[in-house]
Amino acid sequence: MTMAMTDNDTQDLIDRYVAVWGEADDGRRAAAVRALWTDDAFHVLRAPQELRQAAAALGFDRLELQARGHAELEVRVARAYREFVAPGTFTFRARGDGERLRDVVTFRWEMVPRAGGDPAGAGLEVLVLGTDGRIARDYQFIEA
Repeated sequence: MTMAMTDNDTQDLIDRYVAVWGEADDGRRAAAVRALWTDDAFHVLRAPQELRQAAAALGFDRLELQARGHAELEVRVARAYREFVAPGTFTFRARGDGERLRDVVTFRWEMVPRAGGDPAGAGLEVLVLGTDGRIARDYQFIEA
């Protein structure tokens, strides 16, 4: 049975999830990944539209990208940090619409220019929690 989680706990999980993508320190980022996700967790990304179109042109009807386990999750999070946050261009933030139903947490996030302005990207996150309250399954849908 999944541990009971309050609204505050749910928001804390969302805050920690969003924060890990902006963590500059490799050691703290790796520790955060281990604290957030179970050992056998996976993160599945529905590829952005332009990648799906390129895959379709090659005869693939769907394109999913996946990271499984802490080592692959650490690479995935570090790569996103280096590409979007480290150059000082963007930061990630939750939209404040997090919800929990039993062991499922959903929320939307945005990638916003550090200098201000409209979001450059956004997505929907669907997290399925394990019995210890950590993320067991992480489904990410990039929104146009």
